[in-house]
Amino acid sequence: MEIFPAIDLSGGKVVRLTKGDYQQMTVYDTEPLAAALKFQQTGAKFLHVVDLDGAKDGTTANFEAVRQIVEGTELFVEVGGGIRDEERIKKYLDLGVGRVILGTVAVKNFAFVQEMAAKYGEKIVVGVDAKDGLVAVSGWLEATELETEDFCRKLSEAGVKTVIVTDIDKDGTLGGTNLQLYQRLVQIPGLAVVASGGVTFADEINRLAEIGVAGVIVGKALYSGRLDLADCLQRAKQ
Repeated sequence: MEIFPAIDLSGGKVVRLTKGDYQQMTVYDTEPLAAALKFQQTGAKFLHVVDLDGAKDGTTANFEAVRQIVEGTELFVEVGGGIRDEERIKKYLDLGVGRVILGTVAVKNFAFVQEMAAKYGEKIVVGVDAKDGLVAVSGWLEATELETEDFCRKLSEAGVKTVIVTDIDKDGTLGGTNLQLYQRLVQIPGLAVVASGGVTFADEINRLAEIGVAGVIVGKALYSGRLDLADCLQRAKQ
């Protein structure tokens, strides 16, 4: 199992939201590259980066910060937020990003995601954000009628190899993650599941590894000191 420390970007700074609420934003660092290097020095090999401004308005507002991270570290970087056409996919992949995360567009234009998965293979990941069991889009601002598990199954059947599933109600709350959800999702054949949202306690890393998730994204718990990255990396290896 892989550990992905998370860097969420807004206005070129490292921030965290609580339950996806842009009004509840905490700034943790003004230098994204410095934050990424700190993770690398601790032993991280992977990094999860989200352009929160892009997720909300469909731009690549924090592209420069992403570029600095990719060029200034040896980390495998996955990036999401506002990637809604092939031009942006190519822009990030040409930069050296390891894989791009499609979110809103997967709901709004499923055929496009199917086409991109066929073309770029494992470099395409879909971020599925769940609220009360249903998929939410547009930076978590818009709810849909799609059931999370059904949608993940549909993605797998369409050729998507990996999904990052976030329980919005758990995200940024430091209250623990939704283990039951991931336990169900890992049963979907051929689909690697990355858990995101609310991972707070060290034993949750062990539990998620036992369940069989492919990766875990850790954010606020790292920044607040509730989780130690070196300890997480060690637990993920066991």
